[in-house]
Amino acid sequence: MDALDAIYQRRAVKHYDPNHKITPEEEQKLLETTIQAPTSFNIQHWRFVILRDPELRKQVRQLGFDQAQITEASLLILFTADVKAWEKEPERYWKNAPEQVAKQLVGMIEPFHQGREWLQRDEAQRSIGMAMQTLMLTAKAIGYDSCPMIGFDIEKLAELINLPKDHVMGPMVAIGKKVKDSWPKPGQLPLSELVIENQF
Repeated sequence: MDALDAIYQRRAVKHYDPNHKITPEEEQKLLETTIQAPTSFNIQHWRFVILRDPELRKQVRQLGFDQAQITEASLLILFTADVKAWEKEPERYWKNAPEQVAKQLVGMIEPFHQGREWLQRDEAQRSIGMAMQTLMLTAKAIGYDSCPMIGFDIEKLAELINLPKDHVMGPMVAIGKKVKDSWPKPGQLPLSELVIENQF
């Protein structure tokens, strides 16, 4: 599918065929494509929790306002991010770059992040957002639909998956074969209301 078609056709789909299985090859393609998303300083904060176990999914559904897609979608991925990824062997993020470039960029990582916890968290969440959109567009491009979800008890789900203390929770994305079309888009705001030239 053309990239523009995938962008315009992507919708938050709620109803999936619970019997459809995504192949290991398709799952690998989805994940490998997702990590092509950009991150600040190439830190790659994301940590993708594949919620595969059926019993675990039932528990997640209880924490997610009984949303059917949590248990019925073929694949359920919880996006988290390591807010301290910037200080964990940062040289590995630039291992394939020219030596001078790697040295310069790695040297900038600590001063940019040190003592700025708000920035560390913001960057982690920005990385999650870009990776999520990449995943959803990839899913659409290979014939699947998806649904991003933040409607769940974040604290209890963090406990359920043993989320590390230095990680943040992002949304979940359900992926599968839809069994019911979405309603028409509810309405996009006009560009005239959204685009500002130079200054507010």
